[in-house]
Amino acid sequence: MKLGAFSISLSVKDLRTSQAFYENLGFTVFAGKLERNYLIMKNGDTLIGLFQGMFEGNMLTFNPGWDQDANILEQFDDVRDIQKHLKSKGVALNTETDESTSGPANIVLTDPDGNPILIDQHV
Repeated sequence: MKLGAFSISLSVKDLRTSQAFYENLGFTVFAGKLERNYLIMKNGDTLIGLFQGMFEGNMLTFNPGWDQDANILEQFDDVRDIQKHLKSKGVALNTETDESTSGPANIVLTDPDGNPILIDQHV
């Protein structure tokens, strides 16, 4: 299974404070907007999403169809195919997507230790 670009999505209390902290670690703003309450920070191939007031807790995020620079991949596993595969393995999904659709969609699952995983396809 090809899950695409990987990032950690952090729920932050103060977006500007978190931005400054991660800039001190060498990250730069790659995407997002302060006014929309989120920033995607990048350092090399490492991505960290900072989200203020959008969800509780932190989560692992995968983006099928994207590489680490948000370039669209020519070949990738569609989130609906990933969903079918996970369900065939007996993996419980917190949220599912309509398998009769195409294009952007997402699913959410939780690992055995309670860590949420978002598989979020934008293409």
